[in-house]
Amino acid sequence: MTTAEPLLDVRDLRTAFLTDDGIVGAVDGVSFSLDAGRTLGIVGESGCGKSVTNLTIMGLNPKTARVSGQALLRGEDLLQAAPRRLREIRGNEIAMIFQDPMTSLNPVHRIGDQLVEAVLLHNDISHAEAKARALESLEEVGIPQAARRIDDYPHQFSGGMRQRVMIAMALINDPDVLIADEPTTALDVTTQAQIISLIAQLQKEHGTAVIIITHDLGVVAEIADEIVVMYAARVVERGPVDELFERPSHPYTWGLLGSLPRLEADVERLAQIPGQPPSLLAPPRGCRFNPRCPYAFQRCHDEDPTLIKVSGTDDHVQACFLDEGTKAREAAKTLSAAAA
Repeated sequence: MTTAEPLLDVRDLRTAFLTDDGIVGAVDGVSFSLDAGRTLGIVGESGCGKSVTNLTIMGLNPKTARVSGQALLRGEDLLQAAPRRLREIRGNEIAMIFQDPMTSLNPVHRIGDQLVEAVLLHNDISHAEAKARALESLEEVGIPQAARRIDDYPHQFSGGMRQRVMIAMALINDPDVLIADEPTTALDVTTQAQIISLIAQLQKEHGTAVIIITHDLGVVAEIADEIVVMYAARVVERGPVDELFERPSHPYTWGLLGSLPRLEADVERLAQIPGQPPSLLAPPRGCRFNPRCPYAFQRCHDEDPTLIKVSGTDDHVQACFLDEGTKAREAAKTLSAAAA
């Protein structure tokens, strides 16, 4: 365990949205930290609060959002920063790769112009110097014939190439923290592997801390140092990647691991988590996973579980009332089925 102050320290983060139907608690008490040069994976089903957590950190939620808690970047609380200060931080100290590069890139501006704009926004240099940096960035992310393609428009690039452009734009000012929100969505398997490999390679070269948001545990297994598992706006398990994969301790994590497809397995034998995630307008009382959990008992319906340490560990925590013996047996079954 590190004793130094983390680069990014998120504490009891809460985000709620006022809708016509009521208040949606999209993020409810999320906490985690990230050290320089490390990678944190945030996993969970769609709608569990992964993206909203990071949009809140970036200050990109609608003005109507109700936000509380802290998001400390080198001790500076981003949630309390003035809009002008946030604009200085975004793209310079902390940057984000969004899910869909086609909608993130301006379709009527050339790729090079958009990269140059990102450089000039945070640096007092000439247009020529900014364009040289843009070209270097495109070459770094593996855009073929970058000198020619820098003047192309987004629609002239494939999905994988557009994602590379987004990575170039995010890293062009050498930020301390890179947030990648489902960076492989809608890409074929080969391109997904290339994008994940590229992020890992550039992270090593730049020393950037990375948060990768995904619903795929297989993706974070390759790249992450630590994993946060979210369900219904809350963290249900958090720990080092090896520890979490070897000793998963929450029934929801078992479900995610059991649903991973494997080349040698019959597709019909894939495990499924029954039911659907709850509405965040009116989440269930007690443990929010209890309507879908085969192990739930009365306490799970009456009390909210809090994150506690997994026995014998320092930094692996989970929120479940099951006893350690049951967890060990069920985790072993999950891992045995996964290896079969």
